[in-house]
Amino acid sequence: MRDWIGKRYWLVGASEGLGAALAHRLSAAGCELILSARSREGLEKLAAELPGKAQIAPVDVTDTKALEQVAQEIGEIDGVVQMAGVYWPFGAKDWNAGQANTMAQVNFAGAMALMGVVLPRFVERGKGHIVLTGSLSGFRGLPDSAPYTASKAGVMALAESLYADLRKTEVDVQLINPGFIRTRLTAKNDFKMPFLMEPEEAARICFEHMTTDRFKRSFPMGFSLVFRLGQFLPDWAYYRLFA
Repeated sequence: MRDWIGKRYWLVGASEGLGAALAHRLSAAGCELILSARSREGLEKLAAELPGKAQIAPVDVTDTKALEQVAQEIGEIDGVVQMAGVYWPFGAKDWNAGQANTMAQVNFAGAMALMGVVLPRFVERGKGHIVLTGSLSGFRGLPDSAPYTASKAGVMALAESLYADLRKTEVDVQLINPGFIRTRLTAKNDFKMPFLMEPEEAARICFEHMTTDRFKRSFPMGFSLVFRLGQFLPDWAYYRLFA
């Protein structure tokens, strides 16, 4: 079990949805929070609602210099949670280069940039807690979602590689892979979303995972099995079923 009382955590992508719901969980557990996202208004509203101490640090995760400035200003932290992300539902047949590049820059390159400012500090200190957010969609290629799926697969591979490097140290790396969560982003989908979860329920699962020493949690459990087992299918069978 992890001790949360008095710990300082930086939540990046905290202004709404799962990020905001997790902020409530961590704050109630006794964490002091630094809340980041692009929206100052959303962060101010969230900070005012939290039961514990919180400060806001608006930042764009694609701006490496701005991330470094925030990291210097907030000082020593015990952990960081990466949840910043954007999403548009499309694939190869209706490709939008601008939106595809934005997903790559925010979802994956943003995670890389964030690691660039926290990892060296944690490694030098010999202690820290990193939580990265993948997706069930990142396990293997899916139709009509190439940019988003690719960006989340990158985050998942990043987390796996960091865990391989740091698993025998005091720098803890964890990965969460949610399914569909009811947010402003998933509201863009025009298809039925199986096992759609509310942000509060998803945050409960994320928080429970963060209290453990396990590396990865994919959820909802039953739905995640579909994607995890899909990794073991030969190509001909996988694409016949999933595409």
